[in-house]
Amino acid sequence: MKYVCVFLADGFEEIEALTVVDVLRRAGVRVDTVSMGGSEMVQGAHWINVKADKVFEETSCARADMLVLPGGMPGTKNLQKHRGLAELLRAQDEEGKWLAAICAAPSVLGGLGVLKGRKACCYPSFEESLTGAEVVEEPAVVDGHVVTGRGMGTAVPFALKLVEVLVGSEKAEQIKESILFA
Repeated sequence: MKYVCVFLADGFEEIEALTVVDVLRRAGVRVDTVSMGGSEMVQGAHWINVKADKVFEETSCARADMLVLPGGMPGTKNLQKHRGLAELLRAQDEEGKWLAAICAAPSVLGGLGVLKGRKACCYPSFEESLTGAEVVEEPAVVDGHVVTGRGMGTAVPFALKLVEVLVGSEKAEQIKESILFA
């Protein structure tokens, strides 16, 4: 069974995070939500409180098949400031394991040099933060072992793209039909 960690920092975009969790779990993927603060409770950008499955300091996502960064503000800035997460993302990249980010969060990967020479997308106005990337305006794009998405309105296509790369296009199509996504 595939294993994914979705990182929740205070100010995360709720729809981007929870859509990914929901769609991946429907596809049979084990997903842990990981709080970047000292508590399991994390407050989203729109004041929705979510209880994470784990706290970063008390878990290891090193064996995860994919690490996912939802966007939102100030969630993205809080992800950028976390040294332990930066180390984990670098290690995942060096191993060629899946990394995914949506909205403003691809800027975290850009800051780490992960997007250099890759096609990537993000929320408009964050393009300059995608250091070295070829910026494209697609709902979700895969280049190598990195998946990026544009924003809240593309959360479902982004999540389906994650299913596709982890479990296969047939499963992604099944999920797409089951949730009535046109």
